[in-house]
Amino acid sequence: MLEKFSRSWALVKASAAVLRSDKELMLFPVISGMCTLVVLATFLLPMSVFGGFSGSWGVGAIAVGLLFYFCQYSVIIFFNCALVAAAMIRLDGGDPGLGDGLRAARARLPAIFGYAAIAATVGVLLQSLRNREGNVLVRMFGGLLGAAWTLATFLVVPVLVSRDVGPIDALKESVRLLKQTWGENAIGNVGIGAAFGLISGATIVVGIVLTVLAAKAWLGLAILVGGLFAIAVLLLGVVQSALSGVYSAVLHRYAHTGEAPAGFQSTALEQAFRARA
Repeated sequence: MLEKFSRSWALVKASAAVLRSDKELMLFPVISGMCTLVVLATFLLPMSVFGGFSGSWGVGAIAVGLLFYFCQYSVIIFFNCALVAAAMIRLDGGDPGLGDGLRAARARLPAIFGYAAIAATVGVLLQSLRNREGNVLVRMFGGLLGAAWTLATFLVVPVLVSRDVGPIDALKESVRLLKQTWGENAIGNVGIGAAFGLISGATIVVGIVLTVLAAKAWLGLAILVGGLFAIAVLLLGVVQSALSGVYSAVLHRYAHTGEAPAGFQSTALEQAFRARA
C-alpha cells in the first residue's frame, strides 16, 4: 500500500508539472464554469417565474430536472474532453492551444451527449438515494455507489477522446482500466480532492478572519479582502479541476500504451501499471 501511495504521489507531481508547463489548460475549467452558470440561470429563472419551486414534484418537474442534469453534464463533459485532449497533445510533446482541445471535443459530440444522458440519469438516481430522509442506510448506500461510480468512470473522458467508441464502450473500457489502475485511481482522486479541500478550507477560514478584522477598520476594506479570498478559492477550484483532468490523461495514456510520457518516471509508471493478479 505504501508503494501505491508513493507511485500515486509521483503521478500527481508529474501531472502538476504538465499543468505548470501549459497553464492555458486551466482555461477549460474556467470556461466550463461560466457555461454551467449560464445553463443554471437558463433553468432557474423560468422556474422561479412560473412557480417551479412550489414543492410539487410531478412528471413534468422530474423531466425538467433530468433535462437540467443532461445540459449541465453535457457542458462539463465537453470541456473535460477538451482539457484531456489538449493534455494528451502536451504529453505527446506538442504545444496545444485552446482551439485544439475544443476541436477534439466537438469531433466527439455524439458520444459526449450519449454519455451525458447516462451520467445525468445515474446522477439523479444517486442524488435521490443520498437525499432519502429517515433512512440512514439507504443514504450511506447511495454515497458508496456514488464513490464507486466516480472511480469506475474516471477514465471515460480519456477513452472518449482517444478512441472512436460510443458511451457504453467507453464505460466498459474505463471499468477495464480501473482493474489495472484501481490503487492509483482511488489514491490519486482522494489525494487531490483532500489536498485541495484542506487548502480551500484553510483559505476560507483565514479569509473570514481577515474580513472580520478588516470590517472593524473600514467596510470597503472588508469587501476588498473578502473578494480577494473568494477569487482565491475559485482559482483553487480551477487548478484542482485542471489537475484532475491531466491526471486522468496520464493514467489512461500509460495504461493503454505502456509507454511513459516525456518527463515521467518510467520505472514508477511500469510498477504502477503492471498487470494485476
